[in-house]
Amino acid sequence: EADVIRMSLVGVRVEVPTNQPIVLLREEPPGRRYLPIFIGQPEATAIVYALQGMETPRPMTHDLFKSVLDEMTVSIDRVVISALSEGTFYAEIQLTTNGTRRSVSSRPSDAIALAVRYEGGVPIYADEGVLEEAGVLFESDDEDEQVEQFREFLESVDPEDFAS
Repeated sequence: EADVIRMSLVGVRVEVPTNQPIVLLREEPPGRRYLPIFIGQPEATAIVYALQGMETPRPMTHDLFKSVLDEMTVSIDRVVISALSEGTFYAEIQLTTNGTRRSVSSRPSDAIALAVRYEGGVPIYADEGVLEEAGVLFESDDEDEQVEQFREFLESVDPEDFAS
């Protein structure tokens, strides 16, 4: 298997002034790289709702997808941000059904929106090659300073650099 690195979901940030949402992943310690991925507004909302445990009157798309998988007794093992090509990130949802492992291609935003709907969360990984290409290392260990450096990074970056 390709070299994959365990990531944790920091959250969703909205870049000003473009109001472009970004999902931010962080390499698990001892690694210190962050992986920012520009995503769409609906997926950003779906991730935030799940993280905050907000109930919607009717199931959102990712809730529906999870319900279907649950009904079919399909379990999601992990999500892998698997590739970056011409500014577009690719992901795979790795799942098990009847003891058989399968992999389904997905946008990272949809994969993460689905992953955060499971109790305890589904592990998220990133391919080492993706991290080498798009990972951002902040100098400081201090979280407040990292957030500040991340803001500065966002001000200097163009959403076209990370089209989702």
